[in-house]
Amino acid sequence: SSETFWMTTGMFPQEFIIGFPKCVKISKVAIQCYLVRTLRIERSVSKDPVGFEQCVEKDLQHTEGQLQMEEFPLPDFQATYLRFIIKSAFDHFVSVHRVMAEGT
Repeated sequence: SSETFWMTTGMFPQEFIIGFPKCVKISKVAIQCYLVRTLRIERSVSKDPVGFEQCVEKDLQHTEGQLQMEEFPLPDFQATYLRFIIKSAFDHFVSVHRVMAEGT
């Protein structure tokens, strides 16, 4: 829902995990967030959310008063779970408004 978002509790790192019903092929992940400085995305292909491996880590641009919109192309990428780790921020609290994964 565009009217909801997830907000951190004020200390870093913070993380959340998104699970899929089965292992899927993902070609791109996009995120809309606010005040995130460093973001890492990890994946797991296990049946349970364990054994994560780092896929991408990026320092995001500060966009005062606007959502940050970042896309991460992920060629030949499979995952059952995606873990998003917010390692640092531009403020004490950040928010994540939307996460989109494209693929089959």
